[in-house]
Amino acid sequence: MSEFVKVATVDEIPLNGSKLVEIEEERVAIFNLDGEFYAIADVCTHDGGPLVEGKVVNGCQVQCPRHGARFDIRTGAALSFPAFEATETYAVRIDGDEVWVESPI
Repeated sequence: MSEFVKVATVDEIPLNGSKLVEIEEERVAIFNLDGEFYAIADVCTHDGGPLVEGKVVNGCQVQCPRHGARFDIRTGAALSFPAFEATETYAVRIDGDEVWVESPI
C-alpha cells in the first residue's frame, strides 16, 4: 500500500499554477490544472531540467525550460523531442484543503 505525504494546502497551488515540493529528498512538481491536482517527478528525462519551472501549454502539458521537451502532466508521457522517456507520476489526494501526494520512495 502506498504511503501519502501532506505537501501543501489547496490555496498554496494557484489555479493553473505549480509548486515544487520535496518528498524523501525527491523533487516533485505539483500542478493545479483547472482545479484538478497532479504530481510528477520534477525532472525532464532528456537532461534533468526542472519541469516545475516550465510553461504549461495546451492545458495539460509542461514544456521543459531547457530544451523544450513537453510532458503530459496527467500521465507523465513524453510528447516531444528531445525527450523520449516518460517522467514519473504520483497519485494525489485532496482531503479538505490539504494536498497529499504518494511518496516516490
